[in-house]
Amino acid sequence: MRPLAAQIFSFDQPLAIVGGGVVDPALLRELARRGVALIGADGGGDAIGAAGLVPELIIGDLDSLRDRAGWERRTRVIHIPEQITTDFQKALYSTQAPVTLALGMTGGRLDHTLAALSAVLKYAPQRKIVVVDEVDVALAVVGPIGFAASAGERVSIHPLIPVSFTGSSGLLYPLDGLRLEPGGLGGTSNEGIGGPVEIVPADHTPWLLILAKERLWDMIGIAQES
Repeated sequence: MRPLAAQIFSFDQPLAIVGGGVVDPALLRELARRGVALIGADGGGDAIGAAGLVPELIIGDLDSLRDRAGWERRTRVIHIPEQITTDFQKALYSTQAPVTLALGMTGGRLDHTLAALSAVLKYAPQRKIVVVDEVDVALAVVGPIGFAASAGERVSIHPLIPVSFTGSSGLLYPLDGLRLEPGGLGGTSNEGIGGPVEIVPADHTPWLLILAKERLWDMIGIAQES
């Protein structure tokens, strides 16, 4: 759902939407140093503040944000009262950016994690989203993709919904002709064999490419090139 009167905030640089889950303050400061715009999804604004930073804006129903009046003196606070969508979705439908990072959307509560993945599935066809948690980074992919992976590096391919692949190269376990789906065949813990990797799905069904968190900046580059 997008309210008819919703304002869209556009960013020319990568954007990080920060939720109220587990967030590494040092990573937030690194993102800010590298020119990534930071916005808070409701209580995520407080997570940005705890890192000693001020978000570009805070968006949500504001039921979790502490000291709303104090934040309104420091940055733009957008109150969206509808309760049909999550604060993450509100931030997604209110912004545009070449690449969007999602931090603090996973971990802690399983229902929040599942809701975040549902939002990623919905918006993946329109924008490039990278979900960041304590261990991994996951890019929502639509269509073919290419990147480099070292020999033995974990490369997981996760189906959000059933997705078929026509071929792949550079993986220990090829995806040629496979159909991956929740509750069926999965692509967890595949591996690179060293060098270029290419993955070609049969259509534009969204799926997740999951690499270790250390590949965050590489993943942003992969997203920009895909």
